[in-house]
Amino acid sequence: MPRLTPIPPAELSPEQRVLYNDMKEGIETNFKGFTAIRSDGALIGPWTAWLTEPKFGEASWHLVRALADKPALPRNVREVAILVTGAHFKSAYELYAHVLVSELRGLSDEKISTIVAGQRPVDLTREEAVAYDFASALISGGTLPELTYRSAVQLFTPHGAAELSYLVGLYALVSITLNTFDIPVPEV
Repeated sequence: MPRLTPIPPAELSPEQRVLYNDMKEGIETNFKGFTAIRSDGALIGPWTAWLTEPKFGEASWHLVRALADKPALPRNVREVAILVTGAHFKSAYELYAHVLVSELRGLSDEKISTIVAGQRPVDLTREEAVAYDFASALISGGTLPELTYRSAVQLFTPHGAAELSYLVGLYALVSITLNTFDIPVPEV
């Protein structure tokens, strides 16, 4: 028995409808390459949980939008950090979505599969390596090591390093949400 079921648009409350419209537009604009909307218009993935609890969903969605709007970090760097986070939490939907997105962003299948297996690829670019180390350190707990922080600031600027931190935090939230409600990978 599923813990949550996607909500068809016709069954949304007025509060859910406002959030749904905003999320659907954002998904269609920024989240391509994987299934996030069913044929009946229901949102799947983390969006199911966020619509079910719109008070929390709206706050989560605002962070997603802030991080998706003109990101400072290169796309491949973002995907490395997201994959590290999703792999740490063994979040099936997160990994499904971002393996596909990572392929579109130019990461090799070998890099992707190595990260998903919880290992550090040997052929990361300098930027990807810093993103990998940054995300790995944060999800392991404790203070981010000074050298890792300085490397991120040097490569990405202080703003880029902050963006990387918020990105890892967001995808930890997304992964935990997906795992809490056991949200499955869509059937294709």
